[in-house]
Amino acid sequence: MIRFECDYNTGAHPKVMQALMDTNLEACPGYGEDDHCAAAARLIRELCQAPEAAVHFLVGGTQTNLTVIAAALRPHQGVVSTAMGHINDHETGAVEATGHKILPLPSEDGKLTAEQLEQLCRDHETDPCMEHKAQPGMVYLSHPTERGTVYTRAELEAISETAHRHRLLVYLDGARLAYGLAASDLTLPDLARLCDAFYIGGTKAGALFGEALVIPNPALQQDFRYLLKQRGGMLAKGRLLGVQFEALLSDGLYEQIGRTAVAQAMRLKQALLAKGWPLLVDSPTNQQFVVVPNAVYEQLSRNYSTDLSGHPDPEHTAIRFCTGWSTRDEDIDTLIRDIQAL
Repeated sequence: MIRFECDYNTGAHPKVMQALMDTNLEACPGYGEDDHCAAAARLIRELCQAPEAAVHFLVGGTQTNLTVIAAALRPHQGVVSTAMGHINDHETGAVEATGHKILPLPSEDGKLTAEQLEQLCRDHETDPCMEHKAQPGMVYLSHPTERGTVYTRAELEAISETAHRHRLLVYLDGARLAYGLAASDLTLPDLARLCDAFYIGGTKAGALFGEALVIPNPALQQDFRYLLKQRGGMLAKGRLLGVQFEALLSDGLYEQIGRTAVAQAMRLKQALLAKGWPLLVDSPTNQQFVVVPNAVYEQLSRNYSTDLSGHPDPEHTAIRFCTGWSTRDEDIDTLIRDIQAL
């Protein structure tokens, strides 16, 4: 079975694993107060061109999302997301469990627009019953989205301007940020300039586990470690996170991982298009969604593990192929040959 269902089905990139082995017997302070976390944080600030940003390391994406959102919002506020946003569709109500309502907006491609946000804010501000409804306090974005689409710099600038004009915070989920950076004109300095908080994903980009949270907004920085501990996010062996991000963000490795996985996905995308199968969405990233006849899905499932993305109609199945740092040329070659033979 060749696995394409996600980008975290193998362990760690060899350079990350080597860094962990090389530092394995170092005795370090706990809870992220070690030299490796400090060095990784300095590196992140330099890459983001944000010398005053706070940097914290957490274990996983859901934990990061709920911790940031609960820390940033007042009790009566909610967070705006697309209906298919990860916090709304794939996190078991984790954000709602913190007491904050998700305010979903429709989207065909996973992206939220400044126009949608403007309308939602205006509707709330002009509603005579506004105090009876959750107040929008933050907008949640993911880059790439759950459909593999990306925001342009101009789109994020428009969303950021709209949100801040209506006094909403901007938070960007970067679980797959390596692939988003490889497939868009957005950069880490852009994110630091336009977002109040965002994270650099490690789990889905070559780390064993871990996400690096960046908080450029000074108002969100105070007492964050208290909130991190309260939400179970303060790892005792925090140095394991620092070591991994030191390796990932040195010598261009993170960018290389993103570019390589996207290049593999583009090879596959061309084969899918050549076969004449429609794409569920035009994704420029490592996630490729295709609609195939049910019989084709059954045949592919004998040798390939993919992610089921729904049934557009009774005769067809939508599936996702996902590449990652460890996707091999020979696996893509084999898959393309089998697609061509169907």
